[in-house]
Amino acid sequence: MQFAERMNRFRARMDAAGIDVALITDDDNIYYLTGYYDYLHMEFGRPTILVVQRDGKSVLITPTIDLNTALANARVDRVSAWNDGMGAEWRAELPDVLQGAARVGIEPDHMPPLVRAFVGPQVQKGRIETVTPLLADMRMIKTPEELQLARHAGQVANAMMAAGRSAIGEGVPEYEVALATSQAGTRKAAELLAAYYDDADMSPNTHFLQIMASGDTITKTHHRASTRVMRQGEPVFLCFCGMTNFHRFKLGFDRTFWIGEIGEPEQARVYEVALASQRAALDALRPGVTAESVHAAYAEVIQDAGFEYPFRCGRSTGFSFLEAPQLVTGDKTILQPGMVLAVDGSVSVETFRAQVGDSFIITEDGWEAVTNHPKDLQSVIL
Repeated sequence: MQFAERMNRFRARMDAAGIDVALITDDDNIYYLTGYYDYLHMEFGRPTILVVQRDGKSVLITPTIDLNTALANARVDRVSAWNDGMGAEWRAELPDVLQGAARVGIEPDHMPPLVRAFVGPQVQKGRIETVTPLLADMRMIKTPEELQLARHAGQVANAMMAAGRSAIGEGVPEYEVALATSQAGTRKAAELLAAYYDDADMSPNTHFLQIMASGDTITKTHHRASTRVMRQGEPVFLCFCGMTNFHRFKLGFDRTFWIGEIGEPEQARVYEVALASQRAALDALRPGVTAESVHAAYAEVIQDAGFEYPFRCGRSTGFSFLEAPQLVTGDKTILQPGMVLAVDGSVSVETFRAQVGDSFIITEDGWEAVTNHPKDLQSVIL
């Protein structure tokens, strides 16, 4: 990973913005800049803070319990470990770091309230500003190394979808599908890690509870796999937007299936509109257009068919589940080669919901699909 190069680019952006010190607290941004991950998070009451000085050294403030992991993984100039109940804990380093800094950058939406409450009084009014746009802009265009991760994540996602499809059937409980997808994704990830990566610590195991719904739960968008038993003629929705997480790179990917037949004929029409809406978005997807124009093409198909205005068409992904830009009204970001975007087609009615989604790399003249599974109507009737 090119962590040192990323840190240098971030410092250059800090310099251009006139920011002397940045306090990074978003987990994904800490990984993006340093390679440090899987430490104890604020759910356990333990802050981790990356201090980046424009003209000085980088310091990682992290709990002592994770010190060995930090020393092994974090590409920083110094690790400052703190222990529960000893001295000022994580606060000890910050006053000296902040003293004399004309401008201090933070991530307002990702700084824990506990940390924000301490930092505020340490910095004079008007000296704090956000560095979130600097990092978001850096992360929009993926490097060739990141694009390889995206393609490998796509292979993991494809393996999960194929396994989930095979496990769906009459009389099968939903959790059996989740078990099948998890095993398939883990095995594919392990195969790729062994073949392409020298990183024995990176886990191949999939995680995040399987998003799926069947039968009368189909309208629950983020329903988790349960003990519900699936029946003939029912629709089944599989989503891997949380589970596709290979080497920390995330994608979006989902499909709607039916078991044996389509029990309610109207569902077929709804699905065809969802499919057409994704197709319209893909016709519009290319470098040089605005993010909101892709959403507009998708939404037009759905509304022209008589259905309600839909949620966003998609989003950028990478080391976070949600990155900039988003394919939604109001996002005027110009799409560029190297972006990775999840693009959906969807329609929701009172008793049914159809969704089909894939992830794509924006290329010089269009896009490259990184997830791939049949989606025409006949192919999704199992």
